Amino acid sequence: MTSGPPTGVPVDFAAALADLRRQALRAEVRLTEIPAPRRVAPYSVALSGDVLPGTPPGPAGRDRPDDHDHAEEPLATGRFVVLHDPDGQEAWHGTFRVVTLVRATLEPEMAADPMLADVAWSWVGECLESAGLVRGTDTVADGGTVTRVLSQSYGALDGTPDAVDLEIRASWTPLDTQLGTHLRAWATLLTMAAGVPPLPEGVAALTRRFTDRSRQRHTVGP
Repeated sequence: MTSGPPTGVPVDFAAALADLRRQALRAEVRLTEIPAPRRVAPYSVALSGDVLPGTPPGPAGRDRPDDHDHAEEPLATGRFVVLHDPDGQEAWHGTFRVVTLVRATLEPEMAADPMLADVAWSWVGECLESAGLVRGTDTVADGGTVTRVLSQSYGALDGTPDAVDLEIRASWTPLDTQLGTHLRAWATLLTMAAGVPPLPEGVAALTRRFTDRSRQRHTVGP
């Protein structure tokens, strides 16, 4: 995201962007700003996220030069999108909307678990609560879907292990501009889906900010 204050955007949206920029996430989480949707709201910003295995932090919390060439497959991927309409939208019950996506591949035996979707959706509430967000007080109108797909291979690919792809889509309306807390909640959901153990109580997360590509401004508005 850009280092300077955005121009030509509402004060509330500028405050939300500033709060997002201040956040420091776990070292395993790589964020990159991507082009934001242009038709859903007048103002928006979008981030993609990857959970990379065994990613050490660079000096002073910055990405190391060779981090950009990291060849390992991510354990989980996702998107975090902030929409803002100064006039509000009826379905949002507010002027902001957070729209998130998390995808991860799970162990195939989990596909048979009839409670998988329920458990995955419960992660959303747990992650919001762990970030200190209270439904009805800090967020409203939350909703989403959980999709699981079992992939089985045949023919030339016979013998490839079965895989379960889990997709969690969740959205909610923040009731203030402190959206960094919402970003942290989503990052926790991303690492939870990736199977990364939570940090022990009292242990601070290592800083991981946006990659160099985030300096390209993608924040959109009229």
